[in-house]
Amino acid sequence: MKILLTGAKGFTGHHFANLAKVQGHDIIPLQANLNNSQALDAEIAKSAPDAVLHLAGKSFVVSNDDAPYYQVHAIGTVNLLNAISKLTKTPHKVVVASSATVYGNYAFERISEDELAKPMGHYAVSKLATEFLAQNFSDRLPIVITRPFTYTGPGQNHQFVIPKIVEHFAKRLPYIELGNLNVEREFNDVRMISEAYLRLLQDGRSGEIYNLCSGQSHTLQSVIELLTKITGHTIEIRVNPAFVRKNEVHRMSGNPSKINGLFLTHNAALKQYSLQDTLEEMLKAS
Repeated sequence: MKILLTGAKGFTGHHFANLAKVQGHDIIPLQANLNNSQALDAEIAKSAPDAVLHLAGKSFVVSNDDAPYYQVHAIGTVNLLNAISKLTKTPHKVVVASSATVYGNYAFERISEDELAKPMGHYAVSKLATEFLAQNFSDRLPIVITRPFTYTGPGQNHQFVIPKIVEHFAKRLPYIELGNLNVEREFNDVRMISEAYLRLLQDGRSGEIYNLCSGQSHTLQSVIELLTKITGHTIEIRVNPAFVRKNEVHRMSGNPSKINGLFLTHNAALKQYSLQDTLEEMLKAS
């Protein structure tokens, strides 16, 4: 399968491309800027992909400049889908990455795809806008939308909290400044997410939304305790008020039934990675 990949140079794109190549697929990294319609049309027409995975975006949730969220996520995605819809041969699948942040703050665990989206902040709102805009192309393109819950792995930027914590333990630094230690996230492995994307490109149902998740959440405090156990290093935690986000989503954990069901339909299973396994891989790469 010839896969057009946006965001190929990013954290997820790098891991996905490696997995896809190992499994015999060809990766075509998109070079054009998503806001350059003319360049997009020309490059995509030339590439003639069998499938498209749209990962490009502004990945960090917190920013002082909110406009790029909409320029890249919403407008950029429309430009991309417009270019794809002009192809002589329609791709087998077009998978668009949204985010579980669209759900907002739920008091219960294991949020399913049927729950009402209640986005908090411009990042999440821009992602939900992207979903609606992408669905407008469902009469022309086989669109699949994903909502990945929090994940990590080797190579993720240290501005994200788990790589930041791992780096501090790897360097055996005496203290670390963090925000709220009691937030709960899944902290899944990028390898699991990459495997899910590849399956969706092959067998995902057009017009559907899939949570990419495990249903297993952890607090930052538990991550620190596990790293302490793995490394034997004890670190002082200093809570920095500047890192405590306004409108923080306290718990975010998804229901994986739908994505797991897709794998089961094809006599397969989405491989799960323990948090310890993920952290150990990140320590090795530090």
